[in-house]
Amino acid sequence: MDLGITIFDTAPAYAASEARLGRFLTGLEPPARQALTIMTKMGEHWDFERGTNFVDHSRDALIRSIDCSLSLLGAIDVLQIHKATSDVVTHPDVIAAMDYARRCGVTAFGASVSDVEAGRLTLRSGLYETLQFPLNGSSMGMAPLAAALRSSGCTAIVNRPFAMGGVLIEQPFATAAAAAFRYIEERLPNAVILTGTGKAAHLAQNVGAFRQRAG
Repeated sequence: MDLGITIFDTAPAYAASEARLGRFLTGLEPPARQALTIMTKMGEHWDFERGTNFVDHSRDALIRSIDCSLSLLGAIDVLQIHKATSDVVTHPDVIAAMDYARRCGVTAFGASVSDVEAGRLTLRSGLYETLQFPLNGSSMGMAPLAAALRSSGCTAIVNRPFAMGGVLIEQPFATAAAAAFRYIEERLPNAVILTGTGKAAHLAQNVGAFRQRAG
């Protein structure tokens, strides 16, 4: 927040992430919380006993996930379908879970995809306000979604902007990271970009590089 970040992306599949973020949010004054956008997901879950994640898009599993996320976070601004495939994004169980979430106060929905066809189906369905997918200069496989998004009215949420570090190899970090941000911005000017770091120092470096992207 001190760095100017107002969008936070979490998920049940990220172990204790929702609980940690929720504890932080409860300590904020209402105006500060209202200035943030909290995004979470449903469909991929965490097994605390085994220490691993698993996928379950059944209606009952999704509703339990929504209830748990709301209890931890207090409110959800964007609820995304995690591990969304072409078979999942318009499945009746998913639509039923989204209807349940609306009754619980959730007003915006998205899908997190890893293939172009699932992304295109998400956009064509008219069910979602956001689409999350990986986009970076070292892997062009998801690039066709950029053009589809520009004409869809949906918000793009880009993950893996650095290709898991692949675009940063053997280059000064600030230069390579700024170039990675420019690559995304040229294709999706209004995208939300998730850098996915777990260290405050790295986050500050990422924000610095983002601010230098026009240079």
